[in-house]
Amino acid sequence: MSAGLGEAPDLAELQVRRLGPVGRFLARRPAVGDAALIACFAAWALFTGVGADSMYALHVHLGDDTVLRIQTASLVLTAAGCALLVARRRRPVVVAAGMAVLGLGALALTGAPSGFDLGLALALHAVAVSRRPLVTWAVFVPAVGAMLVAARILPLPLQVGAVMSGLSPDSSTGPDPLLGGWQPIALPVLVLALLAVAVGTGVRSRRLHLARIVEAAEAVAREAEQRTRLAEAAERARIAREMHDVVAHSISVMVALGGGASMALDWAPDRARLALDELVGTGRTALADMRRVLGVLHDDPPADTADPADPAAAEPSVAPLPGIRDLAALLDRFRLAGLPVRATGIADPRLARVDATLQLAVHRIVQEALTNALRHAPGTAAVEVAIRLLPGRMEVVVADQGPGVPVERTPGSGRGVLGMRERAAAFGGTVDAGPHGRGWRVRAELPWDDEEDDA
Repeated sequence: MSAGLGEAPDLAELQVRRLGPVGRFLARRPAVGDAALIACFAAWALFTGVGADSMYALHVHLGDDTVLRIQTASLVLTAAGCALLVARRRRPVVVAAGMAVLGLGALALTGAPSGFDLGLALALHAVAVSRRPLVTWAVFVPAVGAMLVAARILPLPLQVGAVMSGLSPDSSTGPDPLLGGWQPIALPVLVLALLAVAVGTGVRSRRLHLARIVEAAEAVAREAEQRTRLAEAAERARIAREMHDVVAHSISVMVALGGGASMALDWAPDRARLALDELVGTGRTALADMRRVLGVLHDDPPADTADPADPAAAEPSVAPLPGIRDLAALLDRFRLAGLPVRATGIADPRLARVDATLQLAVHRIVQEALTNALRHAPGTAAVEVAIRLLPGRMEVVVADQGPGVPVERTPGSGRGVLGMRERAAAFGGTVDAGPHGRGWRVRAELPWDDEEDDA
């Protein structure tokens, strides 16, 4: 949970923690806080150990040489404690065990923890912050227990000093210069350790709570980003589908009209002129459709910047969507392009009550099916377009009788059939496309309820 020495917490965690200027500084630079804690420990250890009044008492009773050896050993223990605290974040359990051992040494030398009560508390705090409570108490009990037992059973400092001076422990006389008894020594160790564990456990609980908040926020952000990407992909697919419908249909019709006009130019100039006029009209319609489709990608140009020489440019960029009412004009364009289209059911008055979006889907499905017939079944004897309104559903069928002239089979991209199926699926419908007799048939079923019939 906690970062290593000198390792700053994640920015997301800092954003949800309410910290003041000093707290933010230390959170981003934990090495500074660790250095301050080590300095405090060293100062406290030197003050309560080497520089304590007990050293003066030992000096009076045992002499300079013995006290110097005790002070040197205390300095070594303090330096070792400082070195251990450097690894407090990375190896808290090891540091706690080491602090307990050094504290036992300090008790044996001076009869007091000599600052290692604070060192052990700092180590236990790190354990409580970074480990589960079970681990924390598994470290707490032996470490603190050893210090308490040592304070109770270890010989008093004058006895230790006598041994270091080569004397019998019983040869030292006079009252012990320390507080006397083991309770005043053990109590600070126990209180500091319990306080450190309590604070560390609270910090751990808060960090776990903040981590859950950050994780939930990140999950929401990921979900929102995924929804945005899906929406963008759906929009790209919709635009690609619309562009395919417009471009494929228009180009196929324009190619057929251009070819027919070229063939009829010599023997039927009037029909050729009619085909060319229709070709121009189809191009203008395609341009207007493309502008409408792409209108979602850019703002409409100002009216005064439109090209007056381009009739399509004068049309509004947002025009009524094509629907079933426009099927007659659509079929006329295909007839002029040479496709013998016969239609049934497109004039049913009930179709006027069909929803506009469903009408657009029907129009595009018929348009795509006729475009495929124009491309892949040239010279076909007939193309049947039928719309039937059945109970609860609408059936749209476009079927040709196969090419009337030899044609080279070229595989299509499949985008047109896929687009028809996607349009139908958006309404809960289906599209079947495949061979039918000598030709090809597209059959779409779309859900539809006539409200007046229901009434």
